[in-house]
Amino acid sequence: VDIDGSSIRKGAVDAVLAYVDQSTVASVAAVGGNVATIVPRLGADVVRDLQSIADRIAKAGGTPLAVARDGRLLGIVHLKDIVKGGIRERFAELRRMGIRTVMITGDNPLTAAAIAAEAGVDDFLAQATPENKLTLIRDEQAKGKLVAMCGDGTNDAPALAQADVGVAMNTGTVAAREAGNMVDLDSDPTKLIEIVGIGKQLLMTRGALTTFSIANDIAKYFAIIPAMFLAFYPQLGALNIMGLQTPQSAILSAIIFNALIIVALIPLSLKGVKYRAVGAASLLRRNLLIYGLGGVIVPFVGIKAIDVIITSLGLA
Repeated sequence: VDIDGSSIRKGAVDAVLAYVDQSTVASVAAVGGNVATIVPRLGADVVRDLQSIADRIAKAGGTPLAVARDGRLLGIVHLKDIVKGGIRERFAELRRMGIRTVMITGDNPLTAAAIAAEAGVDDFLAQATPENKLTLIRDEQAKGKLVAMCGDGTNDAPALAQADVGVAMNTGTVAAREAGNMVDLDSDPTKLIEIVGIGKQLLMTRGALTTFSIANDIAKYFAIIPAMFLAFYPQLGALNIMGLQTPQSAILSAIIFNALIIVALIPLSLKGVKYRAVGAASLLRRNLLIYGLGGVIVPFVGIKAIDVIITSLGLA
């Protein structure tokens, strides 16, 4: 920035030091005309001390920025990103869900490593350009993975557009919001937990209802068909393991059970299957046990109970 005849520069330490040296060359050239010897304004010891300070700031998770005015170094500013409280636990929850998290930042590797360790992400990519972000997402997608990207800057727009799910922060730039699939009004990157949870709950509910319906139909027809055709094929009596009294009671029991089970499944369809932050394999085993095995057992118990009631009341 140039203000009132003064040239003020702020940025990465290496870049500002290079600017100071260039300013020294310019000033010597202006005074002496032809420059034969360049004398750096900063000695080697001073430069080493400045680099040491910058490294300590970076290792502490801060961003070192050098400030110079009119070619003279004024000092180094320590900028510190404040990690939101509870974010480490939120990333741990994503890990339990089987999701790998990667922090992509333009900071130097030392700063990125410190912030990644503090936040609890699985990996990080430092000094990332828009091309680096785009390449990383494409590489992960090439491995068959679904990739979600959170971002708020114009530099994030290509990666947000490439990702399977692009979540732009509400406080971000217009380019980022237009590139994303959705906008997080709270500007909280860990909202991915809710997004993934809702998506998995929808898939689980659909899968649970389908599994239960298929298992239920198989068990139901296996139960009533032997009783229905027992008069024509006495050999089917061996399959009448439920001991249904008559073909009439078997058919009536199945019809009543079918009507009751549809009503019973309505709350599950509306509320959805409860989702827990565990791996996909654990969820699959749990749902197969509950809705697959349950879909086989419930018809046998329900139809038999209805058959006993109908027979005792003399309705069939």
